Amino acid sequence: MTPEGPVTIERLAAGGDGVGHLPDGLAVFVPRTAPGDVVTLTGVRRHRRHAFAQVAELVRAGEGRVEPRCAHYVRDACGGCQWQHLSAAAQLAARSRIAGDALRRIGKLDVPDPPVVPGPRAFGYRGTITLAIHGYGADRVVGLHRLGDASVFPLERCEIAEEPLNALWGALRSAAAALPEGDDVRVVLRAAPGGGLQVVVRGGGRAWGGAAALASAAAARGLTPTVWWQPEGGAVRRMAGPEADPASVAFEQANAPVADALHAAVLEAIPPGGGRLLDLYAGDGAVGLEAAARGREVVTVEVDQRAVRLARARAEARGLAVRALAARVEDVVADLLPAEVVVANPPRTGLEAGAAVALRETPPACLIYVSCDPATLARDLGRLRAEPARLALVRCYDMFPQTAHVETLAVLLHAAAPAR
Repeated sequence: MTPEGPVTIERLAAGGDGVGHLPDGLAVFVPRTAPGDVVTLTGVRRHRRHAFAQVAELVRAGEGRVEPRCAHYVRDACGGCQWQHLSAAAQLAARSRIAGDALRRIGKLDVPDPPVVPGPRAFGYRGTITLAIHGYGADRVVGLHRLGDASVFPLERCEIAEEPLNALWGALRSAAAALPEGDDVRVVLRAAPGGGLQVVVRGGGRAWGGAAALASAAAARGLTPTVWWQPEGGAVRRMAGPEADPASVAFEQANAPVADALHAAVLEAIPPGGGRLLDLYAGDGAVGLEAAARGREVVTVEVDQRAVRLARARAEARGLAVRALAARVEDVVADLLPAEVVVANPPRTGLEAGAAVALRETPPACLIYVSCDPATLARDLGRLRAEPARLALVRCYDMFPQTAHVETLAVLLHAAAPAR
């Protein structure tokens, strides 16, 4: 196949691909490229409004291009990272531009590109990694998915994972045959905030007896992880290793220092006072509990029953009167309004339409929105913002260096919100 081009990469799109234009003017999305790269293309797939392609040859490197640190990034086309070929400065600039573009284009908001709070570590920051399993018997592979592909390559080490997780995986690789069979099996390696290690085996429908082999392999390297098993449709159970809180298994710590900074910013955005605060998509209720400790009337809403139980236990231990509901936000939020403050941390899909309608019809004086997707954040702010509402803050956080994920905090103030 004859390469097409050359094409100059102009910018980075949400999702991480570089964007250029083919000689006929059609926009083309090209993974693993940097702004300013000049490339020839192969495998061009044309659609009516855009095309997708792969790099055939890098003719000239853009200013922000660097050599990837991870051997898997190029050799195995690892899909876990999208931007290891970009400098830290280029990644921060791309996050800012992607968030600003979404707010203007989708949310119809007249805002500049937001600032980005960098993290202290560009590598070795992830406190959790999830490994996939492909194949059976001697053909079994445990590792990560390739970029744009369902296939799995065998992982040796992950450069964005905390070093204790690499040490743990190095110990467990020899015992991978002890993992349960099944295409649905996943292995989560987790470095708990207190310093302990956890192995969570998820999936597999029959009784699993391989936990002792995993614990033994870890012990041979001087490691003592807690080994958990969560069968399909079942509750998590400890199978080997030290005692640990089973409720904590549900919560993954991606980047502890940046998560702490974001948590502090959310708390700082909560105005003083004792009115009602709704903590929606609350997880273990960390924000709501702190707000209650400051004197607010707090209701948390979370669909995960384990998270709700943990929130209730923590509230009781601290003597806080927090109402923790196990429910879908869209099912209960209308009945919980009005509220002076609403904190929302929805999944990537953003607010369900019914929840957005309820918050628009009975707006809080202060809405604090934590988003992991600029497009759904922009859509929801466009739904929610009506005069005299004011977007008081938009700030991004570099939660996932080397990837195209963008974490954003937005604060919407509504001076005419109804009193409770």
